[in-house]
This record gives sequence, structure tokens and C-alpha cells, in this order.
Amino acid sequence: QVQLVESGGGSVQVGGSLRLSCGISGMTYNRYCMAWFRQAPGKERSGVASIASDGSSTTYIKSVKGRFIISPDNGKKTLNLEMNDLKPEDTAMYYCATRVAQDGNDLCQLNNPFTYWGQGTQVTVSS
Repeated sequence: QVQLVESGGGSVQVGGSLRLSCGISGMTYNRYCMAWFRQAPGKERSGVASIASDGSSTTYIKSVKGRFIISPDNGKKTLNLEMNDLKPEDTAMYYCATRVAQDGNDLCQLNNPFTYWGQGTQVTVSS
């Protein structure tokens, strides 16, 4: 059973930084896709960034490119999201997700369905 547990959320002022972590257990495949999604109040959940477990195939949505960094720590089976220069529009519940890669060419894009999800961690950015 694959399980994901997020941590690191909190409240921060505009321009501040937060680091989210997601512990992944039970994933037995060599290559898998990992991603961060977020859901703001009144909005649908949407992808933020994704990466393959081998560190390849990184994707960011336009609004976070240059501010957020997604990275796996395979030794600890952890997915991190470094968030810098935070803006009020980044306020949301952040979810970690993972799925098995289709093959070695899988780009782990955000628009492909993810199978396993964490419970989420809240990020609030205030001005």
C-alpha cells in the first residue's frame, strides 16, 4: 500500500519561503512520477510541479517557475518543494501525489492522472 504524508506547511508573509516535504512509503517500482498539486478555496485542484523519481522530467506551471523547486530525496523516499518569493495567490492546500511511470520515456506530466495522494498541508501567504 502506497502512502504519502505531507509536512512543512504554514503561514508566511508575502515574499517569504516555505519548504514542503512528502514522505512516500510502499512504492516498490524503480521509476515513478511524483508531483505537487494545490487547491485554493473555491477552486479545483491543479498541478504545480512534477518530477520523475530519477530526478529527470521536471515540469513547473508558469506561475511558479523560477520561484519553486521540486526535488526528490530518494535516499529518504521524500519529495520536496522549495517555495520562494511566495505570493497571496499561492495560498492553498498542497497535495503530494505519485504514480508508477509508464516506461523510461514517461515525462511525468501533470495532466496524466496520478494514482496515490496525500492528505494535504495548508500554505497561507498573507500581505
